[in-house]
Amino acid sequence: MDTNDPLVAHIPAPTAARPLLGLTVLVVEDSRFACEAIRLLCLRSGARIRRADCLRSARRHLRVYRPAVVMIDLGLPDGSGLDLIAELSATLPRVEVIMGMSADDHLAADAITAGADGFIPKPILSLATFQTNVLALLPEGRRPKGPRMLDETIIHPDRIAYRDDIAHIADVLDESEDNYTLDYVAQFLTGVARSADDPGLEKAAVELAKKRALGQPAASETATLAGMIQQRLAQKIAI
Repeated sequence: MDTNDPLVAHIPAPTAARPLLGLTVLVVEDSRFACEAIRLLCLRSGARIRRADCLRSARRHLRVYRPAVVMIDLGLPDGSGLDLIAELSATLPRVEVIMGMSADDHLAADAITAGADGFIPKPILSLATFQTNVLALLPEGRRPKGPRMLDETIIHPDRIAYRDDIAHIADVLDESEDNYTLDYVAQFLTGVARSADDPGLEKAAVELAKKRALGQPAASETATLAGMIQQRLAQKIAI
């Protein structure tokens, strides 16, 4: 429950159709496209959503509000989401549900070790997957009573949000190409491109990540990725 939110006078009971009714979800996610996907999933599920796009913003939010569920991307522009998971896990009263999320599912164990209750791999586009993962971690009294049919709907976020992400990462690359920036660009674009079904950009981001992991020069991969980013920014989106 969002205990400090003055708009919450009574907590509505969840229903089979809206199983997350009464919950407030804080999404700590720097991708606008990924966050738009979760917003649509929350809307269909009955939950309210708040967003923080970095660790600093999330900590500022959490000084005022205590949401029921916090979903934390593990790769953020100002640090690792694992640090926030550890902080929240040790804070009393504890948030009901802490979830890690990443396009790299190998990080699931790291999220659990840091104190997360669960982990959900990105992209998160399936309503059934989203609801099932959250409900499995909630206390019994916060789940809808009786049988519930799974809604297999796949949501489709606004492509303008994807373009916003591409513009964001272009600005990041314009400002710096140091090692930290390249690592951030690679992980950010891997997840966003996968969510947006852009296999070409995802492959280029993965190639950059591989070179960075091996400690090898990645000027060629960086240039290729920068060119693909500019191509996507030049494309017009039908509104």
